[in-house]
Amino acid sequence: MIKNIIFDFGKVLVDFDQRYLYHSIFDDKSEMEYFLNNVCTHDWNSSMDLGKSCADAVKDLQAVYPKYSNEIQTFIDKWDVMLGDILKENVLVAEKLLKSGYKVYGLTNWSIETIHHFYRKCPLVNSFHGIVVSSEEGVIKPNAELYKILLERYNLKAEESVFIDDRIDNIETAGKLGFNTIHYQENTNLEELLNTLRVYT
Repeated sequence: MIKNIIFDFGKVLVDFDQRYLYHSIFDDKSEMEYFLNNVCTHDWNSSMDLGKSCADAVKDLQAVYPKYSNEIQTFIDKWDVMLGDILKENVLVAEKLLKSGYKVYGLTNWSIETIHHFYRKCPLVNSFHGIVVSSEEGVIKPNAELYKILLERYNLKAEESVFIDDRIDNIETAGKLGFNTIHYQENTNLEELLNTLRVYT
């Protein structure tokens, strides 16, 4: 029987896209794409999710790409612009789950220096039964250790839990650990997929 629902945050409970910021900074779209794919990359952002300070991450990247020094600094100075609206339908599902008696948790890759922007947009997470943030643990998904921290800290069983994430590599790790999983993508009807797992709101 499913007792626990575990949400990733970015692109599951809240929209996030670096282009929300950088489309107004770069006149040339192709240069913007080059910058996002080769300078402020996913791996670089992940270093902050692992616990590296934003200031150090920016400084180190500016040393490699001095041409883009200002644009790199802007990543931190205007980080909140990259965070879009909450995904209202999914947040409503989370609220229903809480009211229905399920235990609801968060498991997210996020920098401790920027996650307050999300908490401000989505105050419902204050009602979650627990949250594990990668930067506080020094390990990120899809590393199985982060999932194990959640399980052990809150005394959960993977087979009694549903894990929801937008990244397939994170879903695959969860599946190997015994979680029920939902790979959330754009236009996914989360409530319907939960119902297929006999989770009813």
